[in-house]
Amino acid sequence: METIKEVWEKANERMQKVIEVTKKDFATIRTGRANPAILDRVTVECYGSMMPINQVANISAPEPRMIMIQPWDKSILASVERAILKADLGFNPTNDGNVLRLIIPQLTEERRRELVKVLKKDAEEKRIAIRNIRRDANENIKKLEKDSVIAEDDSKKGLEDIQKLTDKYIAEIDRLTASKEQEIMEV
Repeated sequence: METIKEVWEKANERMQKVIEVTKKDFATIRTGRANPAILDRVTVECYGSMMPINQVANISAPEPRMIMIQPWDKSILASVERAILKADLGFNPTNDGNVLRLIIPQLTEERRRELVKVLKKDAEEKRIAIRNIRRDANENIKKLEKDSVIAEDDSKKGLEDIQKLTDKYIAEIDRLTASKEQEIMEV
C-alpha cells in the first residue's frame, strides 16, 4: 500500500513532467523572433530513415530574424530543404549550396492573434492534464482512507496538500502562457 507521501510525490513528479512538456511545446510556437526550437518537430529523410533535423545539421540563429541550418553532410542539403518546406512552417529556405537560411517574416496582427489562440488552447490542455493527475491522486488518498490505512484527518490533510500542489503547477502554466503570449504579441 502507498502512503500519502508516496501519492504526493508521484503526483508532483507527473505534474513536473507536464510542465516540461509545456515548455517544449511552447518553444515550438512561432514568434516574430528566430528560435531554433521551432524546427524541433521537423524530420529529415536521410540515409534511409527519418531523423530529427537537429541530428543531421547544426542549427543557429545568427541574427534576430534568421535561422541558419548547416547540414554536417552537404549531400543531404536538398533533403533538409524539402523537410522544412513539407513541415509547413511558413518559411522558404534559401539555399547557397552550403547552408540553408530561413528568414523569419514579421508576423501580421491577425497571425499573432491566431497563435495566441493556439497557445491558450494548448495551455488549457495542460491544465486539464494537471487536474487529471490531481483527480488520480485524490482517488488514491480516498481509497487509503476507505481501506482504513489512514485516518480521516490524514486524508483531509493529504487532499489539501494535493490541491496546493495542483494550484502551484496551474499557476506555473499560467505564468508560462502569459510570458509566451507577450513574446508573440511583441512587434
